[in-house]
Amino acid sequence: MKRYILIAAAALTLVSCNKWLTEDGPMVNRVSDFFTSAETATQVVTAVYTPMMWEYQNGYFPEWYFGDIASDDALKGGQNVADGPDLYDIDNFKVVSNNGIILQFYRAQYQGIARANLALEQVPAMATDEVFTPALQARLVGEASFLRAFYYFRLVRLFGGVPMPTSPVYSSADWIQPRASVEDVYTQIFADLTAAEASLPLKSAYPAADLGRATKGAAQAMLLKTHLYYAQWLERNGKAAEAAAEYTAALTWGNKFLTDQAAEYTLCPNFYDNFTLEGENGPESVFEIQYMVDGMSDYGEGNGFSRGTFTVKLIRSRGGAFGESGWGFNHPTQNLYDEFEAGDPRRDETIYAPSDAQITNAAEELYLGNKYLSRKRAILDRTTMSYVHLDHDSRGPINNIQIRLADVYLMIAEAAVECNNALLAKTYLEMVRARARGGAAILPAFPYGSYSDNLADLRDAIRHERRVELAMEGHRWFDLCRWGTVKQVMDAYKASESADIRAEMADFTAGKHELMPIPQEEAKLGSLEQNPNYS
Repeated sequence: MKRYILIAAAALTLVSCNKWLTEDGPMVNRVSDFFTSAETATQVVTAVYTPMMWEYQNGYFPEWYFGDIASDDALKGGQNVADGPDLYDIDNFKVVSNNGIILQFYRAQYQGIARANLALEQVPAMATDEVFTPALQARLVGEASFLRAFYYFRLVRLFGGVPMPTSPVYSSADWIQPRASVEDVYTQIFADLTAAEASLPLKSAYPAADLGRATKGAAQAMLLKTHLYYAQWLERNGKAAEAAAEYTAALTWGNKFLTDQAAEYTLCPNFYDNFTLEGENGPESVFEIQYMVDGMSDYGEGNGFSRGTFTVKLIRSRGGAFGESGWGFNHPTQNLYDEFEAGDPRRDETIYAPSDAQITNAAEELYLGNKYLSRKRAILDRTTMSYVHLDHDSRGPINNIQIRLADVYLMIAEAAVECNNALLAKTYLEMVRARARGGAAILPAFPYGSYSDNLADLRDAIRHERRVELAMEGHRWFDLCRWGTVKQVMDAYKASESADIRAEMADFTAGKHELMPIPQEEAKLGSLEQNPNYS
């Protein structure tokens, strides 16, 4: 009250000082007023993680819709071909720019970016004290930097160049931004990840309650991954010298990971332990999206109403043979099933082939004649072979592994091939195959089968290994696109499929289908140039 009496008195005397005219009025808050404690800073950065969890708004949009179903690894599934028309289009190269899945996925990433931008503007400016220490401040800034890079990487590999705000948008005059180039987006990703790597702690430095936060190892793995992707983009665009430098950078980060993280990560002795509730954030996990038991659902509500994942329900069998039923999406293909070498135990740990007796409603459980089910993240009790009960009928607690050590080893092997280091490539390819074979006389070391001992065949062997090791984990489509083999592979896959499946598929168009269209609503709102050959 005293303040406003003084202001009124000043006005009546008509003094020349007019500072009071620019002061905030009552009920006006500044953003900086909120950032006053360690608890606030931690909560704001924790909120940056949340959009990674989102899978439902006006429809479902988990990233594996693209990574698995767009590829030769999986069919859409569901009740029938009409169940989920937007996903049907993704499965069959019929996507148009008003696809609802693409719109919601795109917007979720920008929600994450907006939250990261706010944290990166405000947290570094906060005063430190005995609770909000410089070390905590640096860690939180590192987490926000890592997450912004993560969201931009998700966007650039799916859409190409995208608008790239790097600070909060406080006015309508600032929110319309042009698409940045692919080069500029990767430059920002590298800058964010490098800053994050310098300030993030090792995984072992976090208390158990904070497992799942970004770590130094995750930043190094992402630097390996993003430099590898960018190298292959440059190579596809005829920039061989620049690509060679990026392959070298990828391998440098891979080697740094091997040195710095030697005591932090190990391959799980049993491959399937990565995909159990008990194995979450385990010794092989480098970065995973955290989910938990939650009795609520996002269905009918939208983003942020649940901390569980829809994926469990989406991929479980529609039949009753496994106790609880699901919605039957993401059917592994026959092509993927046949990719596994004879005796490879990963096939049956990845793909479940129900017997005739286990198919209780063939009209809904078979999708265009395909009966295969995805096992990873379905939470199947391996003793009873029944699905583990969910606290909510549509939501499950299992995490989504984004990066695990086997993936890192295979990326190191890839980068080593491109840097003409066959010995290093063979070493890390063999480590993944050795874990898979266990003590059995299967899966021989490279060269094996039809492969000869040369770099071209070694490259093919590593690509085969990525497919079978990481099958149904959302990697395949992005691998095919970055390798530049997607047209060749998808044409061959289509030719190998049944007549019923081929009848649903459009042809893959080179120069178009490597990217998804910019969502129509966003293109109109921001006057954004559309990707080639989309309207």
